[in-house]
Amino acid sequence: EVPPAPGQFDNHTHTYSYGAHAAHVAVDPGTGHVEIVDYVSAEDVGRIVNPMALRGQVLGALVQGLGGVFLENLAYDDQGQLLAGSFADYLLPTITDFPNLRSFTTGNYPATISPLGAKGAGEGGCIPSGGIMANAIADALAGARTNHLPLSPEVVWSFANRMGG
Repeated sequence: EVPPAPGQFDNHTHTYSYGAHAAHVAVDPGTGHVEIVDYVSAEDVGRIVNPMALRGQVLGALVQGLGGVFLENLAYDDQGQLLAGSFADYLLPTITDFPNLRSFTTGNYPATISPLGAKGAGEGGCIPSGGIMANAIADALAGARTNHLPLSPEVVWSFANRMGG
């Protein structure tokens, strides 16, 4: 048995991972359906402590981000009541909703200010996915632009209609 030992690690300097994402989509302008043909992310996360856990974290973050893009709609009524108050009304993404995800992670540049050299990894999929998908859909529809999510089929269809799709 290991006796408890007091200890503390304070670091007021932050570490950040960095990477790039790209998406290839097919959009049906008649229905607003978006198919992700391919989605690729590449990220340097510093020292990789557990490769299998990292893969799950990165793919889970991508699915969470894409769920926010296509499924999640936090709508409220006039009294401020959330209209999607249960999982019967609130769509949760799963990995099967987005089968064409590829992720590459490297640990080429360990953080110099963290004891393990690790950087964040879970944020990399959530943060860029909205902009990536909005731009991919805009390119597929030859110029439609949006500044809000989710990009439901109804919303994408309305972009296509405005663009003469």
